[in-house]
Amino acid sequence: MGLEWLPNSFGGLILNNGALAGVKVIDLTHHIAGPYATKLLADFGADVLKIERPGGDPGRRLPPFYHDEPGAETSLPFLYLNTNKRSITLNLKSETGRAILMDLLADADAVVENFAPRVMPALGLDADTLRKRNPKLVVASVSNFGQTGPWRDFRATEIVEYALGGLMYIFGAYDREPLKHALHQAQFKAGTNLASGTLMALYHQRLTGQGQRVDVSIQESIASALRDVTNNYTYTGAVRRRQPNHTGDLTRLRAVSDGYVLPNPGMGATLDWKVLVDFLEAPDLDDERFDNASARLENAEALGDILDQIFATKQKQEIFYAAHQKRFIYGVIDSPEETVDNPQIQARGYYVPVHHPDLGEIMFPGAPFLMSGSPWAVTDAAPRLGEHTRAVLGEMGYSTQELAWLRASEVI
Repeated sequence: MGLEWLPNSFGGLILNNGALAGVKVIDLTHHIAGPYATKLLADFGADVLKIERPGGDPGRRLPPFYHDEPGAETSLPFLYLNTNKRSITLNLKSETGRAILMDLLADADAVVENFAPRVMPALGLDADTLRKRNPKLVVASVSNFGQTGPWRDFRATEIVEYALGGLMYIFGAYDREPLKHALHQAQFKAGTNLASGTLMALYHQRLTGQGQRVDVSIQESIASALRDVTNNYTYTGAVRRRQPNHTGDLTRLRAVSDGYVLPNPGMGATLDWKVLVDFLEAPDLDDERFDNASARLENAEALGDILDQIFATKQKQEIFYAAHQKRFIYGVIDSPEETVDNPQIQARGYYVPVHHPDLGEIMFPGAPFLMSGSPWAVTDAAPRLGEHTRAVLGEMGYSTQELAWLRASEVI
């Protein structure tokens, strides 16, 4: 099925056959978690209007920057997180700004925000007030610890969310301090949950005509990733801890001649030691010191030394394909360049070029999943700050003189 285009109310184009075509979203989000949620909605066809403070979303200042040149329009995270959206500036601390927002919400399907829980009520924009203006409105929020509870107003950073969500407890070396994954994984996880919750509420809205509140906690989003850890504790009282990583661990990261691989030939009853010895072409491993799991653990240092020497002679792609012929689960540690050029990713067209009117073509990650009948697509790069303010407010009936007054009054 080809792509079909339809003019939107903000002067651009949207996917007419996108899964969310016809859904209008007011986006009050900033930084990462909220913008990722609304990006998911926009890239599947929703009409997303991003409302930024006059100084812009603080996410516009997130590094890295295009060609290492900092600027409001060159943050690569911002450019990725805000595709297919329109941007207007609006000062919600002003009475006029809030009045304009209420007018925009009158025919919207959803509003998505990630302020601290106290902010929207303090502005007179709590969920009940918004839904009095528009009973069908879905009010979706993401915050550090959710909208309720004794910690709801506490501030947090990414590492705090990881720590209090419990995930850090099981990551890192057994004899060292806990670690977290790099960058902003908690934010992306919470953004995914927020988009999912918003979609479920929109489905309910279509069935009943009624809106509702969606409340996502970043802490809980991380805690939900624990799976067997919390289940074990709940059902048996057992506490999983970080595992010893001795040099003889058969699943330990190994250096090869051109990089690194992560081997996993199978463990316990599933591991045929003779098959592994033959596969690695390592007669030194055909030794009674290593012929069962207990012996290998007892002689872990000697085993690790031999394995390091063997893997140092291998090449990562060669051993990767050979391992999978034996049904061993091997991973190759790819650089960013190698990831983009990976034949599997290339075959599926995952990375896509996005044309920015000022910066040119930039490659970004593509569809999070594929839908044959209502495709994902990026048609517009992230908007410049306030790029659509004049067009959107003009559609609402504001004259050129009124727009000039709003700008002079720092409302827009």
